[in-house]
Amino acid sequence: MNKKKKLDSQINNELILKSNSPTIFEPSQLDELQKQKRAVCEMAARSILHALDLKDSYTYGHSARVAFYSIELGKQIQLNSDELYELELSALFHDIGKIGIPDGILLKPDRLNDEEFQIMRKHPEMSSEILEGFEPFKNVAKYARHHHERFDGRGYPSKLKGDEIPLFSRIILIADTFDAMTSSRTYRKGLSYEIAFRELLEFSGSQFDPYLVPEFIKAMRKEKRRNEKTFTLKILNQEFKKEAA
Repeated sequence: MNKKKKLDSQINNELILKSNSPTIFEPSQLDELQKQKRAVCEMAARSILHALDLKDSYTYGHSARVAFYSIELGKQIQLNSDELYELELSALFHDIGKIGIPDGILLKPDRLNDEEFQIMRKHPEMSSEILEGFEPFKNVAKYARHHHERFDGRGYPSKLKGDEIPLFSRIILIADTFDAMTSSRTYRKGLSYEIAFRELLEFSGSQFDPYLVPEFIKAMRKEKRRNEKTFTLKILNQEFKKEAA
């Protein structure tokens, strides 16, 4: 089975059918109901993410950039529009659990010590706990929970390995790591794209999916050639700077 068919199969297995009810509406009515459902989900998403912005504006901006990078990779591997939409939503929410991390750790301007890092490691599970109670976000909760799993099985929280890790979680991990490396913080300057690419390649097959890393690099080189300073996300309907503040 080729990689594209394999990815399509994984997505089909992971996405929940939007409705199992018998068809009792005209197609136009079903389309309108789907639009209304999506609008409600987006309003809920914006409200929850606004709380994250108030708690930690850096993490909010980081989540937006991770969503943007994830979408670029999704387009590179030819995900369809519905898959890209769910990927964007999942990436936006991947760090929502940080709302539950104490301010002294989350907002610390220096590197975390070992004890603090162990507390920070709980945020994927917290993200899942926040999201899983809302039926439309059940898949999103799963992808957020597993975005720190490693391809070699040494990640957390569940030590999933290889294709056991949901595809969207594997995508988000690459985008998340890339943004962390290329963003400047008070204690270090961000890396250039090319140095970050080399880091991703070095850990391809151990931390990252070895098929997705080269595709991500291709996507980011295309994106960089566009030389755009900002991007807009459909769900948030907001413009963001590509460079971290």
